[in-house]
Amino acid sequence: MRSRRLLPGLLTATPALAVAFAVHAVVPALPAMTVAVALGLLAANLPGTAVWIAGRARPGLDFAGKHLMRGGIVLLGLKVSIMDILGLGWLAMVLITGVVLLSFGGTYLLVRLFRLPRETALLVATGFSICGASAIGAMAAVRRIRHADTVLPVALVTLCGTLAIGILPLLMHPLQLSPLAFGAWTGASVHDVGQVVATAQTAGTAALGIAVVVKLTRVLLLAPVVAVAGVHHRMSTSGQHALPPLVPLFVVGFVAMVALRSTDWLSDGWLDAGAGLQDILLGAALFGLGSAVRIRTLLHTGARALLAALAAWLLIALLGLAAALLMTA
Repeated sequence: MRSRRLLPGLLTATPALAVAFAVHAVVPALPAMTVAVALGLLAANLPGTAVWIAGRARPGLDFAGKHLMRGGIVLLGLKVSIMDILGLGWLAMVLITGVVLLSFGGTYLLVRLFRLPRETALLVATGFSICGASAIGAMAAVRRIRHADTVLPVALVTLCGTLAIGILPLLMHPLQLSPLAFGAWTGASVHDVGQVVATAQTAGTAALGIAVVVKLTRVLLLAPVVAVAGVHHRMSTSGQHALPPLVPLFVVGFVAMVALRSTDWLSDGWLDAGAGLQDILLGAALFGLGSAVRIRTLLHTGARALLAALAAWLLIALLGLAAALLMTA
């Protein structure tokens, strides 16, 4: 019976995914995940589709935004190789860790200065500092934050990541950055993996290579950051009867996939299949989250959030630039 309730929403996400991948194929600078969020937002706010999205499709889209997101996070681990990260050297790893911690703390404080809720500040800080919407989904799960409260942070991280795709390449020559320095800057400061690829590829293969490795080093930090958040949440709710899990099962799955990827046992075919499935799961999840955004509500509550996000975007861009210059000096 439950599957019948989910089916309309999941079927609605299917053509949207096809359109998102098609747009990305035609315009590589637009990541499919970003397009999926935009399509969800459009579907929720156009008169012809809004009633369907808010009605029969809603259970399936909420399921996608929560549960398919977790499956996508598990498969994200297949992109992270410990050996590639160790190849950066200890200085780079220290610098990247510093960027993540400083941008996390700084973003949290900035969002709170704009008088937004603690939950919003925590999710925005996680998404901006680690890996976008995937990190937001992981943190929301471990802190037991309502699915509805993830919508605004996902919209903000998608918007600012898309902004980076357009702006960072324009700054490469004025800042006199080499392709390696630009790639490292992109990997250290852009939010989502797809957005990193779209930004770094404008400077060539050398920039793209280092950008992806630097970015995946940030992704690897998802597990310890979420684990610490889980421990803190468990301690703060120790008086309750039902304690939250110390580390969610999907985060354990993410770590297991990182370990599996690092063994080099999987062929390129299996890795490509995993990446394709991950794109499908995350695309459906992001379409579901985008479809929960109401423009009227966003305009009413989002002005302060947008200013906070832009301030945080500038902060992580500056931190990432400093780290990139030190890494490639």
